[in-house]
Amino acid sequence: MRQRDDMTFPMVEHARRLSELRKRMEERLLDAVIISDPENLFYLTEYQTTGYSYFQCVVVPLVGDPFMIMRQIESSNVYARSWVEEIEYYPDTGDAIQTLYTSLKKCGLDNKRIGYERNSYFFPAYQQDRIRTALDHHNLIDCFGIVEEGRICKSELEIDVMKKAATATEAGVRAGIDSIEAGVTENDVAAAISDAMFRAGGEYPAVMPYVTSGPRSMIGHATWEGREILDGDHVFIEVGGCFRRYHTAMMRTICVGKPNASMREAEQIMLDTLDELHTFIKPGVTVSDVDNLARNMINENDTGAYLITRAGYSIGIAFAPSWDEGYMLSLKQGDAAILKTGMTIHLIPWMWGVDGNKTAGISDTIYITEDGCQSFFTLDRHFVIK
Repeated sequence: MRQRDDMTFPMVEHARRLSELRKRMEERLLDAVIISDPENLFYLTEYQTTGYSYFQCVVVPLVGDPFMIMRQIESSNVYARSWVEEIEYYPDTGDAIQTLYTSLKKCGLDNKRIGYERNSYFFPAYQQDRIRTALDHHNLIDCFGIVEEGRICKSELEIDVMKKAATATEAGVRAGIDSIEAGVTENDVAAAISDAMFRAGGEYPAVMPYVTSGPRSMIGHATWEGREILDGDHVFIEVGGCFRRYHTAMMRTICVGKPNASMREAEQIMLDTLDELHTFIKPGVTVSDVDNLARNMINENDTGAYLITRAGYSIGIAFAPSWDEGYMLSLKQGDAAILKTGMTIHLIPWMWGVDGNKTAGISDTIYITEDGCQSFFTLDRHFVIK
């Protein structure tokens, strides 16, 4: 490892992550792993780039120094951001998989048991087929989740980084709220949110803010499209602030004018649900129990709204196309996974379909402590009336 003192995390943290990964490799009888998921690459090395659609990976042998395979231009990112010393790169006219195979062979790993991330978005099937053909396919083994086992519970150092992401999230939400009034457009609100996030130290998020107003709030995962906000509208915003690729997220609802009785009821239900979740969540509770609590409280109402999705998900390191770690942990029915100290979760007891034509949301990002949970945020959760 190249010793550095100018990274987000100290070298002792990276040494711990690498050591724990190798213990899991031993348990799976693996001599090396090929890690290609951008989030996992960042977790292990702090390497990042926006050009992750090109094949790139870190090869971690059980014994010996890790090395990286990547497009030639990205070697500058390795030197600038990570502790990795050895890079094998390919030019734009080169062959990424041939470079990977040649490097494995040079290190004597071509006939060893090698794990790879079969689920990685950016290691497509045609490339996996090529490396399987080049190597003895009996020795190429899916090691999905081997890095995520370390990522799912954040260290105190990671929690501190997420607190900086939370500062950017709150700054964006506050600015978005301040910008909302009749006559402005959704674009104006999105611009205010983004400007404030970045000025507060935030970096480019995996997903830009969601901003929808009035009936457009019923469109799942829609965001600003220039609609003018009118008197009597409500505005739904969801913001994911980012710092060093770690994210925190928050939903809020803003009403331009007095909300009707259904919206007031929805507000109180979501506030009560979050209060109950903060009391209930602690290490040892199952994700299914958390989801059931939120779902039962949200769905018992007279507004016509209900919880259309899972009740929350793990959040942390992310690149586009998503800020969540939901494939690692989601709060959903029938899942017996246990909550543990250090997990970080975006709780989303939101209400879809108030009066049949409005979506409202109040959410929180928490980290689980030894005996409960704690919010990353200080911002008031009530609806804002403008």
